[in-house]
Amino acid sequence: MKYLIFVTIVLSFMLAGCSKQEQSVYLEEGTAAYEMAKELSAILPEVDPTLNQVLVKTKGFSVTAGEVIQTIQSSMGNRASQLTTLDATRLKGILLQNAEQIAQQKLLMAAAKKAGITASPEARESALQEQYTLAGGEEKFLEVLANNGMDLEFVKTSIKSNLIIENYLEGIFADEIQVADEELQKVYQDDKTASVRHILLLTQGKSDEEKAEIYKRMEEFLARIQKGEDFAELANEYSEDPGSNTQGGLYENFGKGQMVPPFEEAAFTVPVGETSDIVETAYGYHIIHVVDRKKETRPLDEIRAEMEETLKQAKQAEAFQAYMEELKKEAAFELISFDNPVD
Repeated sequence: MKYLIFVTIVLSFMLAGCSKQEQSVYLEEGTAAYEMAKELSAILPEVDPTLNQVLVKTKGFSVTAGEVIQTIQSSMGNRASQLTTLDATRLKGILLQNAEQIAQQKLLMAAAKKAGITASPEARESALQEQYTLAGGEEKFLEVLANNGMDLEFVKTSIKSNLIIENYLEGIFADEIQVADEELQKVYQDDKTASVRHILLLTQGKSDEEKAEIYKRMEEFLARIQKGEDFAELANEYSEDPGSNTQGGLYENFGKGQMVPPFEEAAFTVPVGETSDIVETAYGYHIIHVVDRKKETRPLDEIRAEMEETLKQAKQAEAFQAYMEELKKEAAFELISFDNPVD
């Protein structure tokens, strides 16, 4: 079982164990990451590399804005310049999300190191060869890296980190997760997909006062919808979701597990044709109108194996999230808002 489905960062970062308090990462003047941080500080002053604001704090380490920008620069290469096109709200959200992911991987790497987990040279070489194959060969892979301003050694180190975490998680979740027939029957009878329209106002990186104002705006939108205004038109005009705000807020035929839990719960529980109250997710506040839901049409016997695997992956994801919360609690994990910096 490949437990890296739980690791949300595509390329793992160059991480060491955290048995003692690590020094904060500072960007070196003259590097590409430093220059990008200076450019981004015109949008978000808090990311100025001379400030190096802490975004995550734990007992063993801190994750700074500089480290996040360095990581994005290393993993994305030239594409990292896309950050400079964002507004302050979107930039805050992306940096905080990446800071949390970096911290989570550090916690996992520390736990793996403590458990004596390693990744063999053979496994690392095999994983690298897989990357070559996916790119159409070693030459093509190296060409892609060069064109994007990325480094092969960084990729190799990333592969090693990913394998160590994968090996560690396989040991933690070694017991085979079972799916009972009753569970299969219930899931088979449930709605398979939902189609909704939604309006989103982002709250990532916002202060409590700003979030309160955003919530008031959402209450106004909800009142207008309840009075009969066209939902799609409101979504086109006001929604801050780039994936749907030019399509009347529409997401069609998505299955369970594809949306964040509060959004999914509303999509699969609000009656078809009706509109939810205000729903909060990690992204912000949503109003969700359920357009349609569909059930599975294929016979159960035909899709039994597929359903079992899907349910197992969902259970594994739940187990991982619970374990990750334990690690965070033990480490006194704290995500720091840009509006509440650590001195």
